[in-house]
Amino acid sequence: MRIKRVVELLVRKYGTRDPIKIASLMGIKIEYRNLKGIWGYFQMYLRIPVIHIAYNLPENLILFVIAHELAHRILHPGINVPFLRANTLQSVDKIERQANQFAVELLIPDKLITEGASIYDAASVCGVPEEVAHLKSEVVHKCI
Repeated sequence: MRIKRVVELLVRKYGTRDPIKIASLMGIKIEYRNLKGIWGYFQMYLRIPVIHIAYNLPENLILFVIAHELAHRILHPGINVPFLRANTLQSVDKIERQANQFAVELLIPDKLITEGASIYDAASVCGVPEEVAHLKSEVVHKCI
C-alpha cells in the first residue's frame, strides 16, 4: 500500500494529524530520554510499544521525530531498525526513507500545497526538516 494512502487512512481513523495524539490513541508510550547522538527510536518492550525521544531535541523537530518513529510501528512492525543497523549488513536506507516519507505526509496536509504554499514553505510551517520536504507526494489539483 502506498505510504500516502496509509497516512490518509490513519488520519481518517483518528481524526488528527498530530503524531502525539495518534501514538496515544494507538497505546504507544512516548518517553523523553538522554539519547546521545540520535533523535529517537521505536521499541517494543515487554509487548508495550514505546517511542523514545531525545529530551534535548529542538522543539521544532519533536513532532517530526515522533511521526518518523510512529511510521516504524505502522510500516515496519516486525523490524528492529537499531538491531539491523548495529548487527547486520542489511541496508536500512529504504526503511528510513519510508519512515521519513510517512512523517512528511502526516505532518504536511495536502491543503497547504493546493492553497499555494511551496513544499518547502509548508515544511517550515509544519516542523518538517527541509532536507526531507521533497518526499511529499505530488498533490493533484482537483477541478470542480
